[in-house]
Amino acid sequence: MMALTGIVAWLTLSAAEPLSVAFDDDGMITVNGKRTLIVGSYYPAKSDRPFEEMAEAGFNLIHTAAEPDALDKAHAAGLMVWATVGAINPEKRDESSQAIAAAVDRIKDHPALALIETVDEPAWTFLKAEQRVPWQVLEDTYKIIKARDARHLVYTNQAPTNLVKTLRQYNAGTDVVACDIYPVNPGAKPGFALFPDGHQGDLNNEHISQVGEYVDKMRQVTGPNRPLLMVLQAFAWEALEDEPGIKERREEKIQYPSYAQSRFMAYQSLIKGANGIVYWGSHSMPQPSQAWTDIKRVAREIADLAGPLSTRTAALSPGIDYHEMGHSVDDGVQTLAKEHDGRLYLFTCNADKNFCKATLSGLDGWASCTVLNEDRTLPVENGTITDTWRRFDVHVYMFAK
Repeated sequence: MMALTGIVAWLTLSAAEPLSVAFDDDGMITVNGKRTLIVGSYYPAKSDRPFEEMAEAGFNLIHTAAEPDALDKAHAAGLMVWATVGAINPEKRDESSQAIAAAVDRIKDHPALALIETVDEPAWTFLKAEQRVPWQVLEDTYKIIKARDARHLVYTNQAPTNLVKTLRQYNAGTDVVACDIYPVNPGAKPGFALFPDGHQGDLNNEHISQVGEYVDKMRQVTGPNRPLLMVLQAFAWEALEDEPGIKERREEKIQYPSYAQSRFMAYQSLIKGANGIVYWGSHSMPQPSQAWTDIKRVAREIADLAGPLSTRTAALSPGIDYHEMGHSVDDGVQTLAKEHDGRLYLFTCNADKNFCKATLSGLDGWASCTVLNEDRTLPVENGTITDTWRRFDVHVYMFAK
């Protein structure tokens, strides 16, 4: 006989309504009408309580198989799900179309489902100009999905390469656009998904601040109104080299993103205009480990600020006056202002490889400033504050009247 708690959980699940997922005109995803900042992961934790651990860390979206049993486990922990159903095979169009429709039908009424994915990185083929999956295939697949399920959004992740004009074509086959960029790779050697210089990204900027530049690039792809998620690094490139006969794994080169690096990449993504973050690669990360703890710490911090981060951007662009520190400021402090519950939240990061000191102005009317997660305050004088930022540093300021 089913235990009483199991009966209660089953009744609760079966009575729950499917989510209604859409997006506002600034790209923020809405769930049952509520603006929702996405903090997601491609993989659950490797523990006895995988989905519960993710929820406790602040994640609200997880990738699972497109099967009700998998969605049940995520839903029981309070997580939303995105699931992959594939794309039409042009050589077997009728058969593959029916398979996609059947996959959608299996999950479309599940109360955990939020997003449906077709295929990953369709425009990208390693070191070639040809697109792996033509955009027309995804457009046709999108029509099948939407005809079966109009309540959820279609998700497509793109590699950081390919031209803007190429990637724009794929908008016809998706609602949500994502982009993966994994720049922490010391002493890299060429390999699959890595260019001959050892980098996954292909912009001139080889620092972790390239993440923000890829947000800018992808906003050219999506425009201002479509949801944009940035897929961030939760792995070490060298730790992926574990297939016998492929490459010899160099233990001394294994480096996971540090807490400071992960924190910078997450906040810079949001400051530059992403509507959420998603982590990839934790399947290869030892758990428990300091690296996994650091990822969960960043996720929890972002989730705790989801209220202000999910609001519309405030009409405030503070002035930035740099102090002389003996070196140039190439990029410098980037900012995002949000007003929430009578307070002003100013999210800042230093995208420069050098430390800097600056006075931020235009903060008239605010009397006090707390630097969140740093146990300090700053004086507000004549509508200004002054602070210093280490290289690739983050400060989040909360102002009160």
